[in-house]
This record gives sequence, C-alpha cells and structure tokens, in this order.
Amino acid sequence: MEKVKGTGNSRMFTVGLVLAWYSSNIGVLLLNKYLLSNYGFKFPIFLTMCHMTACSLLSYVAIAWMKVVPMQAVRSRVQFAKIATLSLVFCGSVVSGNISLRFLPVSFNQAIGATTPFFTAVFAYIMTVRREAWITYVTLIPVVTGVIIASGGEPSFHLFGFIMCVGATAARALKSVLQGILLSSEGEKLNSMNLLLYMAPIAVVLLLPATLMMEDNVVGITLALAREDNRIIWYLLFNSALAYFVNLTNFLVTKHTSALTLQVLGNAKGAVAVVISILIFRNPVSVTGMLGYTLTVIGVILYSEAKKRNK
Repeated sequence: MEKVKGTGNSRMFTVGLVLAWYSSNIGVLLLNKYLLSNYGFKFPIFLTMCHMTACSLLSYVAIAWMKVVPMQAVRSRVQFAKIATLSLVFCGSVVSGNISLRFLPVSFNQAIGATTPFFTAVFAYIMTVRREAWITYVTLIPVVTGVIIASGGEPSFHLFGFIMCVGATAARALKSVLQGILLSSEGEKLNSMNLLLYMAPIAVVLLLPATLMMEDNVVGITLALAREDNRIIWYLLFNSALAYFVNLTNFLVTKHTSALTLQVLGNAKGAVAVVISILIFRNPVSVTGMLGYTLTVIGVILYSEAKKRNK
C-alpha cells in the first residue's frame, strides 16, 4: 500500500513539474510578447539583460544556498573561454528571439522555432564528423516545407521579424551543437544549472554595453514609464524571475522524465503556446498558416523518431 502511495505521490510530483514547466515557458513567451508588442516596451536587449540578471542571482541562490544541485567549479581558463563563447551565442539567440516578438505573432514565432532540429542537423553535419542516417535527413523536408507554407499564409508576416526569428532558431541550434563539442570531456562537462550559473553573468556583461549603445536612455525611459504606471516594474521583475524558472523546470523535468517524454512534451508545448496566444492576442491566423505549422510539427516528430531508431 505504501509503495502504491509513493508511486502516486511521485506521479503527482512529475505532473506538477510538467505543469510548472509549461506555465513558465508559455508565460515568459506571452509576457515578452505583451511587453514588447502590446505594452509598447520597445527594448528587447534590456529585457534580455533583466532576464540574465535574474538568472545569475537565482542560479546562485539555488546552487550555493539551496543546494538544488552540487556546484561544479570552472577548472581552467580554456573552459571559461568555452563557456563565454556559448554565452555569446546564447545572448544572440535570446535577443533575436525577443526582437522577433516585437514584429511577429507568437503563433508564427513558434512555427519558425519548431525548425530547430533542421538547424541542429545542419550544424552537426558541418562542425562534427557525425552523420545521421539518410532517412533522418528526409524527415527534415516537412519541417522546412511547413515553415515555407506557414510564411506564405501568415497574415502578419514581417520580413525583419522573420529574419530575427530564423536567426534566433539557428543560434539556439548552434549553441546545443557547440555545447556538445566544447564541453564534451568528462572534466569539463557541466549540468544545465551550473552552465547557466556561469553563462548568465557573462551574458549580463556582454549585454550591458549593447543596451547602452543600441537602446538609448533605456533606464531613464523605464523609470519615467514606472512613474506613470508602476506595473511595468512588477512586469519586468515577474518576467525575469519566470525566465529563470523556465531553465529550472526544464532541468527538473529532464531529470524526472525520460528523453522521449521530454520530446513529446516539448512538441506539444509549442502547439499549446500557439492556441493560448491566439486566444489572448486575437492575432489573425490563416488555414494555410496552421497547415504549415502542423506539417512542421509532424516533421519534428518524424525526425525525433528517426533519430531514436538509428541510434
């Protein structure tokens, strides 16, 4: 009886984790969209810097004080340089993604984001000697075709937003491939929580000059906005904390479920985000756009299946 109760509690815990992962992921995406597009807070680099500052502070609290995971030390300058390189690519990905949200609806943003496996396969092909089975590459055809169809049928298509979103997706894939190459030796491997602990402060250092140069008087404008409407401060604080919880829940869900479950949940998460965003923001969608997005998701599922079978 005790064992059944333990299993039930464990299942409830996993379901709670998945719900927290979905809520934080979709919440940060929708809040980013609201702030950058609807609210009129036109500072994506500063917003990303707020996210990274929260990730730096909360990562330290979680690892050094709360001992969520053991702290892993950076062992050499070479390892630090590798982490800094990953942080630069990570910054590029997040900033580009946030810029794209100013111009594109969440539904289209997610459709483009679903092509990450295509870019991962391309970078892995170019940068490593690892080759996939031909059937794996064939499954990438519907992934790309779906986005081409979705682009043609997107009523709110914006070329600059599209380029930024493709750039963000490519950078996200590049980071995962680089991470596999740079931190592959046993002595240098870091779990995702420790990697974030080191990457986030480097990201803040990289983003600070970019914010000051490219987003003129952003602090003054934000403070002026806060005097008119103090909700902006709460939005930024909540959004930044949520950005950290995306990483925390992602780590915990990965730890407590299988890789396959994570893939299935990840594919479904994009679809849930699309439905919720359409309900909230009421952006126009076309049948062509939805068919394109569906084709991309089917391609991603086939790609995951082909990779699993050819391992």
